[in-house]
Order: sequence, then C-alpha cells, then structure tokens
Amino acid sequence: MKIGAKHYRSIWFNDAKQAVEIIDQRWLPHELRIVELKSLKDFASAIADMWVRGAPLIGATAAFGIAEQIKKDPSDASLNEAWEILHETRPTAINLRWALNDMRDLLKKMPEAKRAEIAHNRALEISDEDVECNRQIGLHGLEIIKKIAANKNPGEPVNILTHCNAGWLATVDWGTATSPIYHAVEAGIAVHIWVDETRPRNQGAQLTAWEMDSQGVPHHLIVDNAGGHLMQHGDVDMVIVGTDRTSAHGDVCNKIGTYLKALAAKDNNIPFYVALPSTTIDWTIKNGVLEIPIEERHSDEVTKVWGKLENGSLGAVQISPDGTPGSNPAFDVTPSRLVTGLITERGLCEASREGIAGLFPERVLD
Repeated sequence: MKIGAKHYRSIWFNDAKQAVEIIDQRWLPHELRIVELKSLKDFASAIADMWVRGAPLIGATAAFGIAEQIKKDPSDASLNEAWEILHETRPTAINLRWALNDMRDLLKKMPEAKRAEIAHNRALEISDEDVECNRQIGLHGLEIIKKIAANKNPGEPVNILTHCNAGWLATVDWGTATSPIYHAVEAGIAVHIWVDETRPRNQGAQLTAWEMDSQGVPHHLIVDNAGGHLMQHGDVDMVIVGTDRTSAHGDVCNKIGTYLKALAAKDNNIPFYVALPSTTIDWTIKNGVLEIPIEERHSDEVTKVWGKLENGSLGAVQISPDGTPGSNPAFDVTPSRLVTGLITERGLCEASREGIAGLFPERVLD
C-alpha cells in the first residue's frame, strides 16, 4: 500500500543497507518511524513489544529474525536458540510458530555453509507469499461486497464494521480484513468503514483509521461499545475481522472484543466474516475456546492510554485510580457457530471442519 505517493510494505530487506527494516507501529498515527532490526534481540523485542503486530507480519518478522541470526552463526545450536527466543515472544499468533518451523525444518537439511543464503531467500519468499495470499483474500472477499452493493440504492455505500487492525500493517501488504475493502475501492464500489477503537491498545483508532485515511477510504472511528447499536439501527451491512489463530473446526481467536461483535451480528442477522491466510489455521486444535492459549498482557495497557499530549509529545496518561489493578487478556475466541464464513486465499468456506477440509483437502483433519 502507499503512504503518500510511496509504496511501503510493513517489513522489507533494504538492499542498500543490507538490513531488515520495519515500520515501528508504536508511533503511528502521529509519527512514521522506520527502524532497522539488527540482532536476534531486536527481532524478539519488535514482536513482543509490538513494534510489529498482526499474525502474518509476526510470522514474516520471525522468518527474517532466523535469517539474520543464521547469517551470524549458522550452527544448529544457534538455530535452536533463535527458534526458542522468538517462539516465546507471542503465544497466541499461530503464524509465529508456523514461520519458525518452516525456517528450522528447511535449514536443518542444509549444510551450514549454505544456510545464510537459503535462510535469507526463504524469508523473502515468506514475505512475498503473504502479499499474494492477502491479495487473493481480497479478491474473494470482493465478491461478497459486490453482492451486498448490488442490493443497495445507487451510490449508497456498503457499511462495513472492523475490529482491531487486520490491515496491511498487520501483514506484509494488503491486509486480511482490509484487502476486500481496498479491492472494492479499486473496483469503484462505494464503501464506508466503521472503525472500532479496539481497546486497550487502540489498534483500530491508531492503525486502521490511519490506513483508511491514508488510502482515502470513507470511515468513522467509533468506541467499541457502539457496534451493537449501529447494527440494531441498520447501519452495518457486514462485519469483517482478521484472526490470530483459527481452529481446524472453525473457531476464531482474534483481538479481545471480537466475540461480542459476533454475538451482536448474530442477533441482528448481519453477516460476520473472518479473513485469514491458511497459515493462521492451527490444524492441531479442535475446540478453540478450550485449547487456544490466550496471551495476558501488561496491566499498563488497560490502566493507561497512549497518545499525543497537549504539548505535542507522545506519552501515556493514566486513566484509573492508583490502587486499581488492570486485567488484560489480549484475545478472545468466537465459536464457529457465530461465523458466517471464512475468507481464505483459496476462497470462501463455512467455518466448520467440513468447510475447511473442502478448501484444504490435503490436510488431515480429525
């Protein structure tokens, strides 16, 4: 996607500097900061402290992290250490483990003398594959938006509600939930986006709103609790979200608050779609509610709000009493029965074992 007139990915290898660079998302929407990741510690910090975030981007960052570590030390011990350190950074996003396993399994078959080049090339491939995967998700999701638009009055926009940021900033490019939106805009379809703020880290307010503004997509920022009200009054045509991990039976783990949006959508007969690359499916999990680990993040994210202060500087403001502790589960799980459909790179399917198996017959599902 573009920032101004320049195309960006969220992570890339700078050939001139021979270094991996990222957009440090902690400073958006107020500042655009490009930083280099030079060491294994840098990559681990970038993932754990959310310089980068979003399951597909976390996976790509981990792949580059392995590649940079192997460039310094191609031994099995170095590879295993990098796998362990990076794997501990974020427990919920399955793409992290997928990318780490992909890199480790490939490199352990290779002579140490060739590992650095192979690792670098594979990390670039993973990034490119993510871009194409998300492009395909967008094309499949576009068909859903087209059908809704066909039943609207001429010029009336399709109203889409989002949650968190499943945009290009959460992937290498295009995004998952936003890819159908961007494709709809390119196709000349009128859309309007309700952007959930997504407390506690406000990825909707800070990132999705910034994306929509940068791409010229009509949108309004709303508080998280406004979604149900808008649905009741006919102001939402569809909900589309991303996911950090989806069970093989269609349960969807996404940013905290997604489950409540799915309940409201079900009650108001509004379609609730989840956009995801197949790398986000955890084929080992049947019951997402019981089996997916939920990351508990620092209480400061709940008791404080980050943003621009009156003097123009960026900082945190405490919003709770000194003696009040915060509890911060970062994700929840939406049962498959509340999901209208899954939008993958291979097309649309029902959120069920049978639906997923129909698109991915090569996978063995219990």
